[in-house]
Formats: sequence, C-alpha cells, structure tokens
Amino acid sequence: MSFAKTLSPAIREIRILCCQSSAASAGTREFISSTYPVLKQHNPDLPIMIREAKGTPARVFARYERGVERHVEVDNLSQSDVASKVAGLLNLS
Repeated sequence: MSFAKTLSPAIREIRILCCQSSAASAGTREFISSTYPVLKQHNPDLPIMIREAKGTPARVFARYERGVERHVEVDNLSQSDVASKVAGLLNLS
C-alpha cells in the first residue's frame, strides 16, 4: 500500500465502482475499507469517488492530466490482488 503515499500530481481523480452485496466485489470492498483512509490522509485534495450499485462489476478508474482515463477490472479478485492492480494503474502516469 506504499503507492497511497506517492501518487503522481498528474492523477486528477480516482473512481471505484462495485456492487455493495455481490461476492465478486468483496475484495474491492475490503480494499476500500482498508486503503481509502490512508489514500485520503496522504492525498486530501484528490477526489476519490466510491460508487456502489447493484450488479455493477468492480472496476477502478483513474483520470489523469488532459482528461486521459484508464481503468482496470477488479471483479472476483482478493483485496491484495485489487491493491496490486490499482497500484499498477496509479503508477502509469
């Protein structure tokens, strides 16, 4: 989770989408509950949006400078796998 402290200033927004009750989004929900406080503490001005909707596949989007967006699919992954995918996404900038 060291990526939470060293985010690039090129990252403008992080959006996390998942289902609030499905087993496929369980790892993503665990990731949110364990990582969100650290992310927000070290990046207080960065918008981090969490959107839960029934039946939504778990995905994480990152918006960079000039409106460039990338995302990773994190459906059916464990908390540690979600963290590594998100770390890869946030280090792309």
